[in-house]
Amino acid sequence: MTTQRIAPFPGPADRGERDPRAWVAPVIATVLMGVLGPAAVALAGLSVMATDSCGPDDCSAALNTALSWIFGLLLFGGPLGLVALATAWALPWKRRWAGTRAWIAALALVPPVGVLFLVFTLPAP
Repeated sequence: MTTQRIAPFPGPADRGERDPRAWVAPVIATVLMGVLGPAAVALAGLSVMATDSCGPDDCSAALNTALSWIFGLLLFGGPLGLVALATAWALPWKRRWAGTRAWIAALALVPPVGVLFLVFTLPAP
């Protein structure tokens, strides 16, 4: 008795061909990173002023935790975002890499967007 294996979904005819729109996701991510990155760094630097009214020792634990997350994202997430952006540009420009390229380009934007989100939602001192 032989078992027939049938693919549930037919694959595309040729996924190895060059993708004419491979540049779109990295360009969008690069432009957004160019705007969001400096804004995140500048607003993170200004977020320390949230401790002016209470002093760095008497502020709430929530505020100190949020500031720690902000500067942790800048310190570790910034270089990882740049590596992800470089990876989005460096992936082969073939159709089979289109989804991966788009996801990596979107992943590169997570650190600056996360920093901006945390800065705009800082808890009260």
